[in-house]
Amino acid sequence: MELSVFNSKGEDTGRKVTLSDAVFGHEPNEHVMYLDVKQYLANQRQGTHKSKQRAEVARTTKKLKKQKGTGGARAGSMKSGVFVGGGRMFGPQPRDYGFKLNKKTKRVARLSALSVLAREGKVALVENLTLSTPKTKEFVAILDGLKLNNGRKTLYVAAEADKNLLLSARNVQKVKIATPVALNTHDLLNTDTLLLSEEGLRSLEQLYTANNSAE
Repeated sequence: MELSVFNSKGEDTGRKVTLSDAVFGHEPNEHVMYLDVKQYLANQRQGTHKSKQRAEVARTTKKLKKQKGTGGARAGSMKSGVFVGGGRMFGPQPRDYGFKLNKKTKRVARLSALSVLAREGKVALVENLTLSTPKTKEFVAILDGLKLNNGRKTLYVAAEADKNLLLSARNVQKVKIATPVALNTHDLLNTDTLLLSEEGLRSLEQLYTANNSAE
């Protein structure tokens, strides 16, 4: 699959780059993508929910009524969960929602997500974006030139973290900056356009082809 390379003004440079089938030509595995997204979302959960059990509420433990002869059920402490103000039975407790997922499984999921974006024509290629100083206005002008400042989600992948670029883009809604090593399946499937810099594309392809040869 060939992509035209655009400059920061949205103009076609006349150059074309062929996407590697080793990265963008896989048959998508939906179940593996589901597992990777599920793990990502599970890791975002704080798991700090907590309710008080009967041992943690401050109520009298005096027996309420005699054991027999009342016609009702036996009752002891007011801390019981059957009484208003008592402890909660089987309530939520702090826990970690994370779970293990094999590295090879994550790799297949991300390659599947990249292949889905390529099939759907959601991948665009641009010359390396550089800003001398953090300027949101300049970054927005770049998006306007590329016709990406349209309220749709954009994920820009650069070869390395650029502080000026990160600071310029952090207040722009529905735009996210990432590096190849920081890409995750959730962000890939949750974007409308995957915008790759030329160096970012090379770095991305080297990352996954190197992993493939190592295996």
